[in-house]
Amino acid sequence: MAVESAPDTKTLKVGDEAPDFTLDSATTNGSVTLSAFRGKQNVVLAFFPYAFSGTCSAQMPSYEAELDRFRSYDTEVIGVSEDSKHALAAWAKQYGLTFPLLSDFYPQGKVVDLYGVRHAAGMPERALVVVDKSGKIAWIHVHRPTGEVPDNEELFEVLRKLS
Repeated sequence: MAVESAPDTKTLKVGDEAPDFTLDSATTNGSVTLSAFRGKQNVVLAFFPYAFSGTCSAQMPSYEAELDRFRSYDTEVIGVSEDSKHALAAWAKQYGLTFPLLSDFYPQGKVVDLYGVRHAAGMPERALVVVDKSGKIAWIHVHRPTGEVPDNEELFEVLRKLS
């Protein structure tokens, strides 16, 4: 079920099948494959420019603080950046982040480009993509300017509509 959305990404729109991928996780053992959630949970893909940057260091801990609320909507939060797995692991430790933080480091930006969320300056956009349980893109929001911290209440409204 698609819900009202902000502009689509450069390659995807609401209603499209979410491209599958597998990336290494800095916070969980091994790797994470998006299709493993199909039929089980919604997924919030939170693309972000850089670990240790000011806005990202406010955004990702805000998701950690509300993980129980996300999970009450049968939703997993997954952060994706082009930072190395080691940098993400250090950042996660510093901020106490436990949800999957995935490294799209090598080949650099493969998933960022697959989802069409590369900023003109080369790094990932601050973009949120909600994938519903059926594997379809239910909502997209690319935050411009990139210094804007996303509003979690907007995400929870989307997830409420998917329930």
